Amino acid sequence: MDTADGGALAAVADPLTRWREQVRDEVEAAVAEFVERRRREHLGRGPDVDVLGQVLTDFVAGGKYVRSAFLLAGWGCVAESTPAAVRAAGSVELLHCFALLQDDVMDGSDLRRGRPTAHVLFARWHRRRALSGSAERFGESAAVLAGDLCLVWAEQMLRESGVDAAALARVLPRYDRMRSELAVGQFRDLVNDARRQPSLDDVREVARAKTGDYTVRGPVELGAELAGAPPALLATLGRYGDAIGEAFQLRDDLLGLFGKPEVTGKPVGEDLLARKATSVMVLARELAGVRSRRELARMDVLERLEPSDVERYLAIVDGSGARERAERLIDQRLGEGLAALDEANLPARARARLAHLARLCCDRNQ
Repeated sequence: MDTADGGALAAVADPLTRWREQVRDEVEAAVAEFVERRRREHLGRGPDVDVLGQVLTDFVAGGKYVRSAFLLAGWGCVAESTPAAVRAAGSVELLHCFALLQDDVMDGSDLRRGRPTAHVLFARWHRRRALSGSAERFGESAAVLAGDLCLVWAEQMLRESGVDAAALARVLPRYDRMRSELAVGQFRDLVNDARRQPSLDDVREVARAKTGDYTVRGPVELGAELAGAPPALLATLGRYGDAIGEAFQLRDDLLGLFGKPEVTGKPVGEDLLARKATSVMVLARELAGVRSRRELARMDVLERLEPSDVERYLAIVDGSGARERAERLIDQRLGEGLAALDEANLPARARARLAHLARLCCDRNQ
């Protein structure tokens, strides 16, 4: 047996990998079934809405289903998973789809997971039918409306998941707060981009609200509270979620600049092209020398970045030490998250799953 075959067999044999794959398959199936029912019930049939249903069906089928895994890992701290828990976990995936559809419009992204973004697909549909008005404007508007449907369906999927009424009553205030913080984080992200020179604290706060809380802390607390976790456990999981959520976003920021297109499905330096204010960019400005900072400032005001500008910009960021600093911060926050788990009297399997997800967030390459 060669090394590659051995590694593949080891991955298949790993119980945490099997659990993670099972979670993804079960939640994806639950989301697909729910969206198909809502598509028939809410959209009906007809050429004017078929494209909306097809784009949504295809969109929810992609992704890594990280948030649902955190929700079910949180649930597993208290109780065994159930079909109702799986359906509740699907809710946070639809919420994620809403956020991605918004993000792609706000950032003007052409690709998502290596495929055309929703607003690009809607614009193409508009052009093929030679409709009046701007195809680009139509595509963006249609993608926003598709996101609105995902937001509505996300709450509906949670309510109809089958978890008991008392559990729903417990978590809805947390669920509402998570969604509100996501929207406020999106707005603050726009403000940071407009100012071009936000502080590291500003960027980290936006990352916490926009990504970290609804990616890690929100789902893991939601799952635990749905299953009946006591306040002390929720507090511990909150500290874990804060730390791992920030580590997740730091990794995202690095991938947004240095990720390989064939792996991430996005162009090199996408965050730079979108003029996004990220932690890595702020670190680069803080750590770079005077001449390099001056050059970064010059490129920041350019109307458009050419490929050579992107290459030079990334070289300055890399040479500043920002990349290494971000990696150290990721390691630090991972350590803090794992230490929080040690404070809780968790079942061994629940702790192992949470630690597994934490490392995946920090070590991922896409």
